[in-house]
Amino acid sequence: IELPTEREAKELWEERLENFTRRHNLSRAELRHFLREYEEANVAGIRVDDIRPRWDFTGAFYFVGTVVSTIGFGMTTPATVGGKIFLIFYGLIGCAGTILFFNLFLERLITIIAYVMKSCHERQLRRKGVLPHNSRRSSGTSEVDSLAGWKPSVYYVMLILCVASLIISCCASAMYTPIEGWSYFDSLYFCFVAFSTIGFGDLVSSQNTKYESQGLYRFGNFVFIFMGVCCIYSLFNVISIVIKQSINWILKKLSCKCCHRCQRRLFHSRRNVVMPGNVRSQRNISIETDVVNESDTDGRRLSGEMISMKDFLASNKVSLAIMQKQLSETANGYPRQMNSNSKQNGFSGGVGALAIMNNRLAETSVDR
Repeated sequence: IELPTEREAKELWEERLENFTRRHNLSRAELRHFLREYEEANVAGIRVDDIRPRWDFTGAFYFVGTVVSTIGFGMTTPATVGGKIFLIFYGLIGCAGTILFFNLFLERLITIIAYVMKSCHERQLRRKGVLPHNSRRSSGTSEVDSLAGWKPSVYYVMLILCVASLIISCCASAMYTPIEGWSYFDSLYFCFVAFSTIGFGDLVSSQNTKYESQGLYRFGNFVFIFMGVCCIYSLFNVISIVIKQSINWILKKLSCKCCHRCQRRLFHSRRNVVMPGNVRSQRNISIETDVVNESDTDGRRLSGEMISMKDFLASNKVSLAIMQKQLSETANGYPRQMNSNSKQNGFSGGVGALAIMNNRLAETSVDR
């Protein structure tokens, strides 16, 4: 789609360049030197020096790789309407398929890393004497029990992926430096920009017309970009997990500091505010009692404000459950006998949706 348009643009540019030199009586070398400096400032556009065709099969394949991997260097972009429309539909399917592949690759990679780390952990336990050396033959169940709850640390996985990404980037930079003529730092910079799918486009590999061992270099370029993108993508996902854990830890610390203040506000009685009775004050705060953690506005409610039904139900869950129990006993004419499971549950004798749920939990506990 794009190759004929590129050829026409190149022919038109050569014709304008020749007419410009004749009209202004300039030497071709001086004009090329000026245009080369302009080309360094503006990476996109027609190059002064000869480069490989952008829309031959090799260039188009390289372009498609940058599209579906979401790198998008920008040195090659479609110029025709047909190419742009085709890119929209192809990019939609290609990017989705590539992201699916990256997720599957990450899953397999984490599985392999976890298996290797578990084997190393097993060897450490055998050296310490926790596991016998012939545990696989004699007592396989004891080994399974000792390693059943073990999981690899996310920090170790992140460290392994960091080392792998660094090794791939250093090896790729060692290839780009002599072939592309970049400095080693620029090569590392290109590796990060390309592998992280940022793709600024200021440095792009495999753009010259000819290279030494051109076929081998293009294959190596493809392999390094492919492996680098997979490793960096996996590393970003693991780092996001670490960031999430760090944020949860910070929020937990902040909630612990504000816990006493919030409890004082929640349990401070005010006028015209429906609050639970002494049942809640005598019990310890736990998840089972479902203390009002969802609505922290009750402690700050003014005496003249009205309470909504949502806040009423949220702040009186325990009292409503006891009320349901009392209604059930009154309807039956006698107190419901509580077995051991109902004593543990506390609200299995109620009526309504809450009672159905608790009775189901009681049946499940009996089955267990």
